[in-house]
Amino acid sequence: MTTFVTDNCKACRFTDCVAVCPVECFHYDDDMLYIDPEVCIDCSACLPECPVQAIYEGDDYPEDKEEWIAINAQRAPELPVITEPMEPLPGAEERKTELGF
Repeated sequence: MTTFVTDNCKACRFTDCVAVCPVECFHYDDDMLYIDPEVCIDCSACLPECPVQAIYEGDDYPEDKEEWIAINAQRAPELPVITEPMEPLPGAEERKTELGF
């Protein structure tokens, strides 16, 4: 099972995770990040870097996040790769607070 990004990333798009990824598996759109399961090596380096706990791996994820496995697999290959951190989206800190982090 692969590592994937969930909806906690929406409207935040913190990119701390990108800086530690050894294989450039992250992709982005105007709202959030996605992980390409064909590129990800499941190293888990990104998990502790996400300030909103949007990233899960393997079978260790809440049931209500399962749909994000397919969403990442579908969206990532269609989007640009991100290899360097970028500024979070405007309002990201407020969203982080709303999520309880």
